[in-house]
Parts: sequence; structure tokens; C-alpha cells
Amino acid sequence: MTVKHITWAALAVWFAAILGLATSGAFAGAPGRPPLPIVAGATLPLAVFAAAYVGFRSFRDFVLSADLRLVAAIQAWRWGGLGFLSLWARGVLPGLFAWPAGLGDVAVGFAAPWVVLALARDRAFAGSQRFAIFNWLGILDLTVALSLGGLSAVVLRGDPSMTPMGQLPLVLVPTFLVPLFLMLHMTALLQARRVPVAYARVGLVTA
Repeated sequence: MTVKHITWAALAVWFAAILGLATSGAFAGAPGRPPLPIVAGATLPLAVFAAAYVGFRSFRDFVLSADLRLVAAIQAWRWGGLGFLSLWARGVLPGLFAWPAGLGDVAVGFAAPWVVLALARDRAFAGSQRFAIFNWLGILDLTVALSLGGLSAVVLRGDPSMTPMGQLPLVLVPTFLVPLFLMLHMTALLQARRVPVAYARVGLVTA
């Protein structure tokens, strides 16, 4: 079995585990309490990704050979952040979380197709400052969303609250989609560090 197959299998097991835990109410929490189960669900996959990257050369090679056009294209799904604003308008989610998370995701989702086009036209774009900024801003958006989500869960005890984010289907966002998007940003940045050197070796970038 190749690393690619193992990775896809791991993603499927991860998704199934999240569904199982969410169905049993493992991520549900009362307003006013830190959402520690969701925090664990968001951070543990990232720790596994980092450990696999450092500890297994085959996985590291797989990450460093990923198609950056596909990696960036997947970020376009973050247009779905508009759903947070819709839920805020319906009184389901608090604005303290919904507005920054929604607008940040929409911005990244809007920029993603342009990044894909730039990569398609010029592979060296992966080593550019603009590509790095896109990925760092994407990471910042997700980090801010998680932080404000946790803050809102603690300080907001009335309606609307963050309670729906601990239930299906919304709990899939912080426990599966957010870590996945962060892994994709990390993959892009890890490759970007190697792009100038790799291209220089084949004569595509001059010193």
C-alpha cells in the first residue's frame, strides 16, 4: 500500500471517528465552559500531521510532492464561510464568532482561484511572497476563528451561543475541515521553502 493510499485511508478513518464522537455527543458543551473536546479535535490531527512529517520520510516526500494547484483549489471551498453569516442572521451563532470567521473564509475562498491560475501559469509563483502571504493569511483566519469560537463559548451564555458548533453538522468544521485546511496551508508553505532551490537546480531561476 502506498503512502497516498494510507493517507486517504487515514482521512476516512478520521472523518468516521469525528462522526461517531459527534453522534454520541462527545463535542457538546454547555455555554460558559471552555470547549476542550473541540480544541482537542482541532489540534490532535495537526500534531499527528507534524509527527508524521518529521518522523516518516515517505510521508514527508508525499507532502513535498503534492500538487500545489490542487492544494490551493481546495481552499476555494471556504466560500462556505458565508454560512456562518447566514446562521448569525437567523440568530443561531453569535456575531463575535460568525462575522470574523465568515468574512475571513470568504476572502480566502475568493483568492484561491486566482492563486491556482497563477500557479498554472508559472510554477515559480509557489516561491513568491504573494503565495506565502496567501497561506499565512489563511492560517491566521483559521486561528482567529478558533480563538474567537473558544472565547465566545466562554463569555456568551445566552442566545445565540456557540452550542450549535458542538453538534452535527457544524462540529465538522472545527474538528475536521479547519485542521484539514491548516494542513493544506502547511503543505503549501513547506513546499514554498524549497521552490527557489529546486528551480535554480534546473535553470529556471537565476541567482
